[in-house]
Amino acid sequence: MRRRKIDGCPIAGALQLIGDKWTMLVVRDLFAGPKRTTELLEDLHPISSRTLMGRLREMEQDDLILRNNYGGLPRRVEYELTERGRKLIPLLDALMETGRALDCNDCEDRKESAGYYCDFCPNHRGTNTFVEAPLIEPPEPIRRRKDDSIVLL
Repeated sequence: MRRRKIDGCPIAGALQLIGDKWTMLVVRDLFAGPKRTTELLEDLHPISSRTLMGRLREMEQDDLILRNNYGGLPRRVEYELTERGRKLIPLLDALMETGRALDCNDCEDRKESAGYYCDFCPNHRGTNTFVEAPLIEPPEPIRRRKDDSIVLL
């Protein structure tokens, strides 16, 4: 786990930990449970595989996610949130509320473009916020057709 040094402020350290937009989107997509690299690439379109793999490596170094390598051919690797990574979930809820307040996007926009709500969406979970009930179990992830094609990274 890396220590953050800017000015010693916890906000600055947290922002450095988050890094860029992809970190919180990975947390959003791992909210409901482990996912394979190919699933994350599909869900996070238009992220490149190089950008995703770099972000996943940094998140693993920061103890936000756990990489499970099940071996085999083709190689099967899944990523899941650690306890430290789950501490970012209330921030996701705050970002969702901020996005709504600023009229940035709507959950229906995601459903229209991707064909489904993200696992974190209140329309999928059936709740309005996560912060009010921090011990909520994540919902069953949406199961889509599995693509077992080989992705060279």
